[in-house]
Amino acid sequence: MVLHGRLGLESARIPHRDRHGLIWLSRGRLTVEAGTLCFRTAGDGELNSGRYDIPFQMVSMLLLGPGTTISHDVLRLCARHGTCIVAVGEGGVRAYTAPPHGPGDSALARRQALLWSDTEKRLTSVRRLYAWRLGEEFPNLDLNALRGMEGARMRTMYKTVAQQCGIKWHGRRYDRQNPNAADLPNQAINHSATAIEAAASIAVASVGALPQLGFIHEHSSIAFVLDVADLYRAEITVPVAFRAVRIHERHPNVPLERCVRRLAGKEFRTRRLIATMIDRIKELFYADVRSGDA
Repeated sequence: MVLHGRLGLESARIPHRDRHGLIWLSRGRLTVEAGTLCFRTAGDGELNSGRYDIPFQMVSMLLLGPGTTISHDVLRLCARHGTCIVAVGEGGVRAYTAPPHGPGDSALARRQALLWSDTEKRLTSVRRLYAWRLGEEFPNLDLNALRGMEGARMRTMYKTVAQQCGIKWHGRRYDRQNPNAADLPNQAINHSATAIEAAASIAVASVGALPQLGFIHEHSSIAFVLDVADLYRAEITVPVAFRAVRIHERHPNVPLERCVRRLAGKEFRTRRLIATMIDRIKELFYADVRSGDA
């Protein structure tokens, strides 16, 4: 029996965006009414204006986009039930908060730690990540050879995508001390990479993985986030950056960063990028278990 007004299940009209239990909300106010979450919105392009009940007991994470406000009761209720709340940019191009709640157990984090701490298993994970990035497996190459191969392919990819987008490309150059000194294509890549890293941060937080334990990246506090983000450099990061440069050149009054954010957000939604990242993380950690090699 459903208690009317308590769980909100009988009148909930916001379905999960996917099977991972993520709900995206923007341009509205999230409050608690009669013991359940209530979202009122003026409409955001995907939801019509109106009032929506949210069955938060079945939600893993609430992603709050621009124009969203929440009450203190929402934080209290979600904390009690282990529902994570993350403030994000449009489409997931920024991750402003990521409380370390994650799922209700530590199984995936423990699996990550096991793979990371075992030299042989870690090497297998590194090879799998490179295989995804390069599009094929090279089991007989050492890591230095894989890094060199990836670097060569990335340089070729930059040139190819630049030609396709009609962008003048003079090579990847980035001064961490003065990032705005770079030319427009390099600045756009920096902005696009930041957006991809935000999406990866959301995916990592959603599954309860440990962002510090990277396999290819090592020294950053978000090393594993960078591992995940780099899987999409050729597929999303660079194409979005170069397309944004073209838009900015036609409309110089629109800041380049805004062009990148808008394109990235649209691409993330269309490709269901964060859900795809979640699946990739699980595949990375459990591929050997499924094959019986763990």
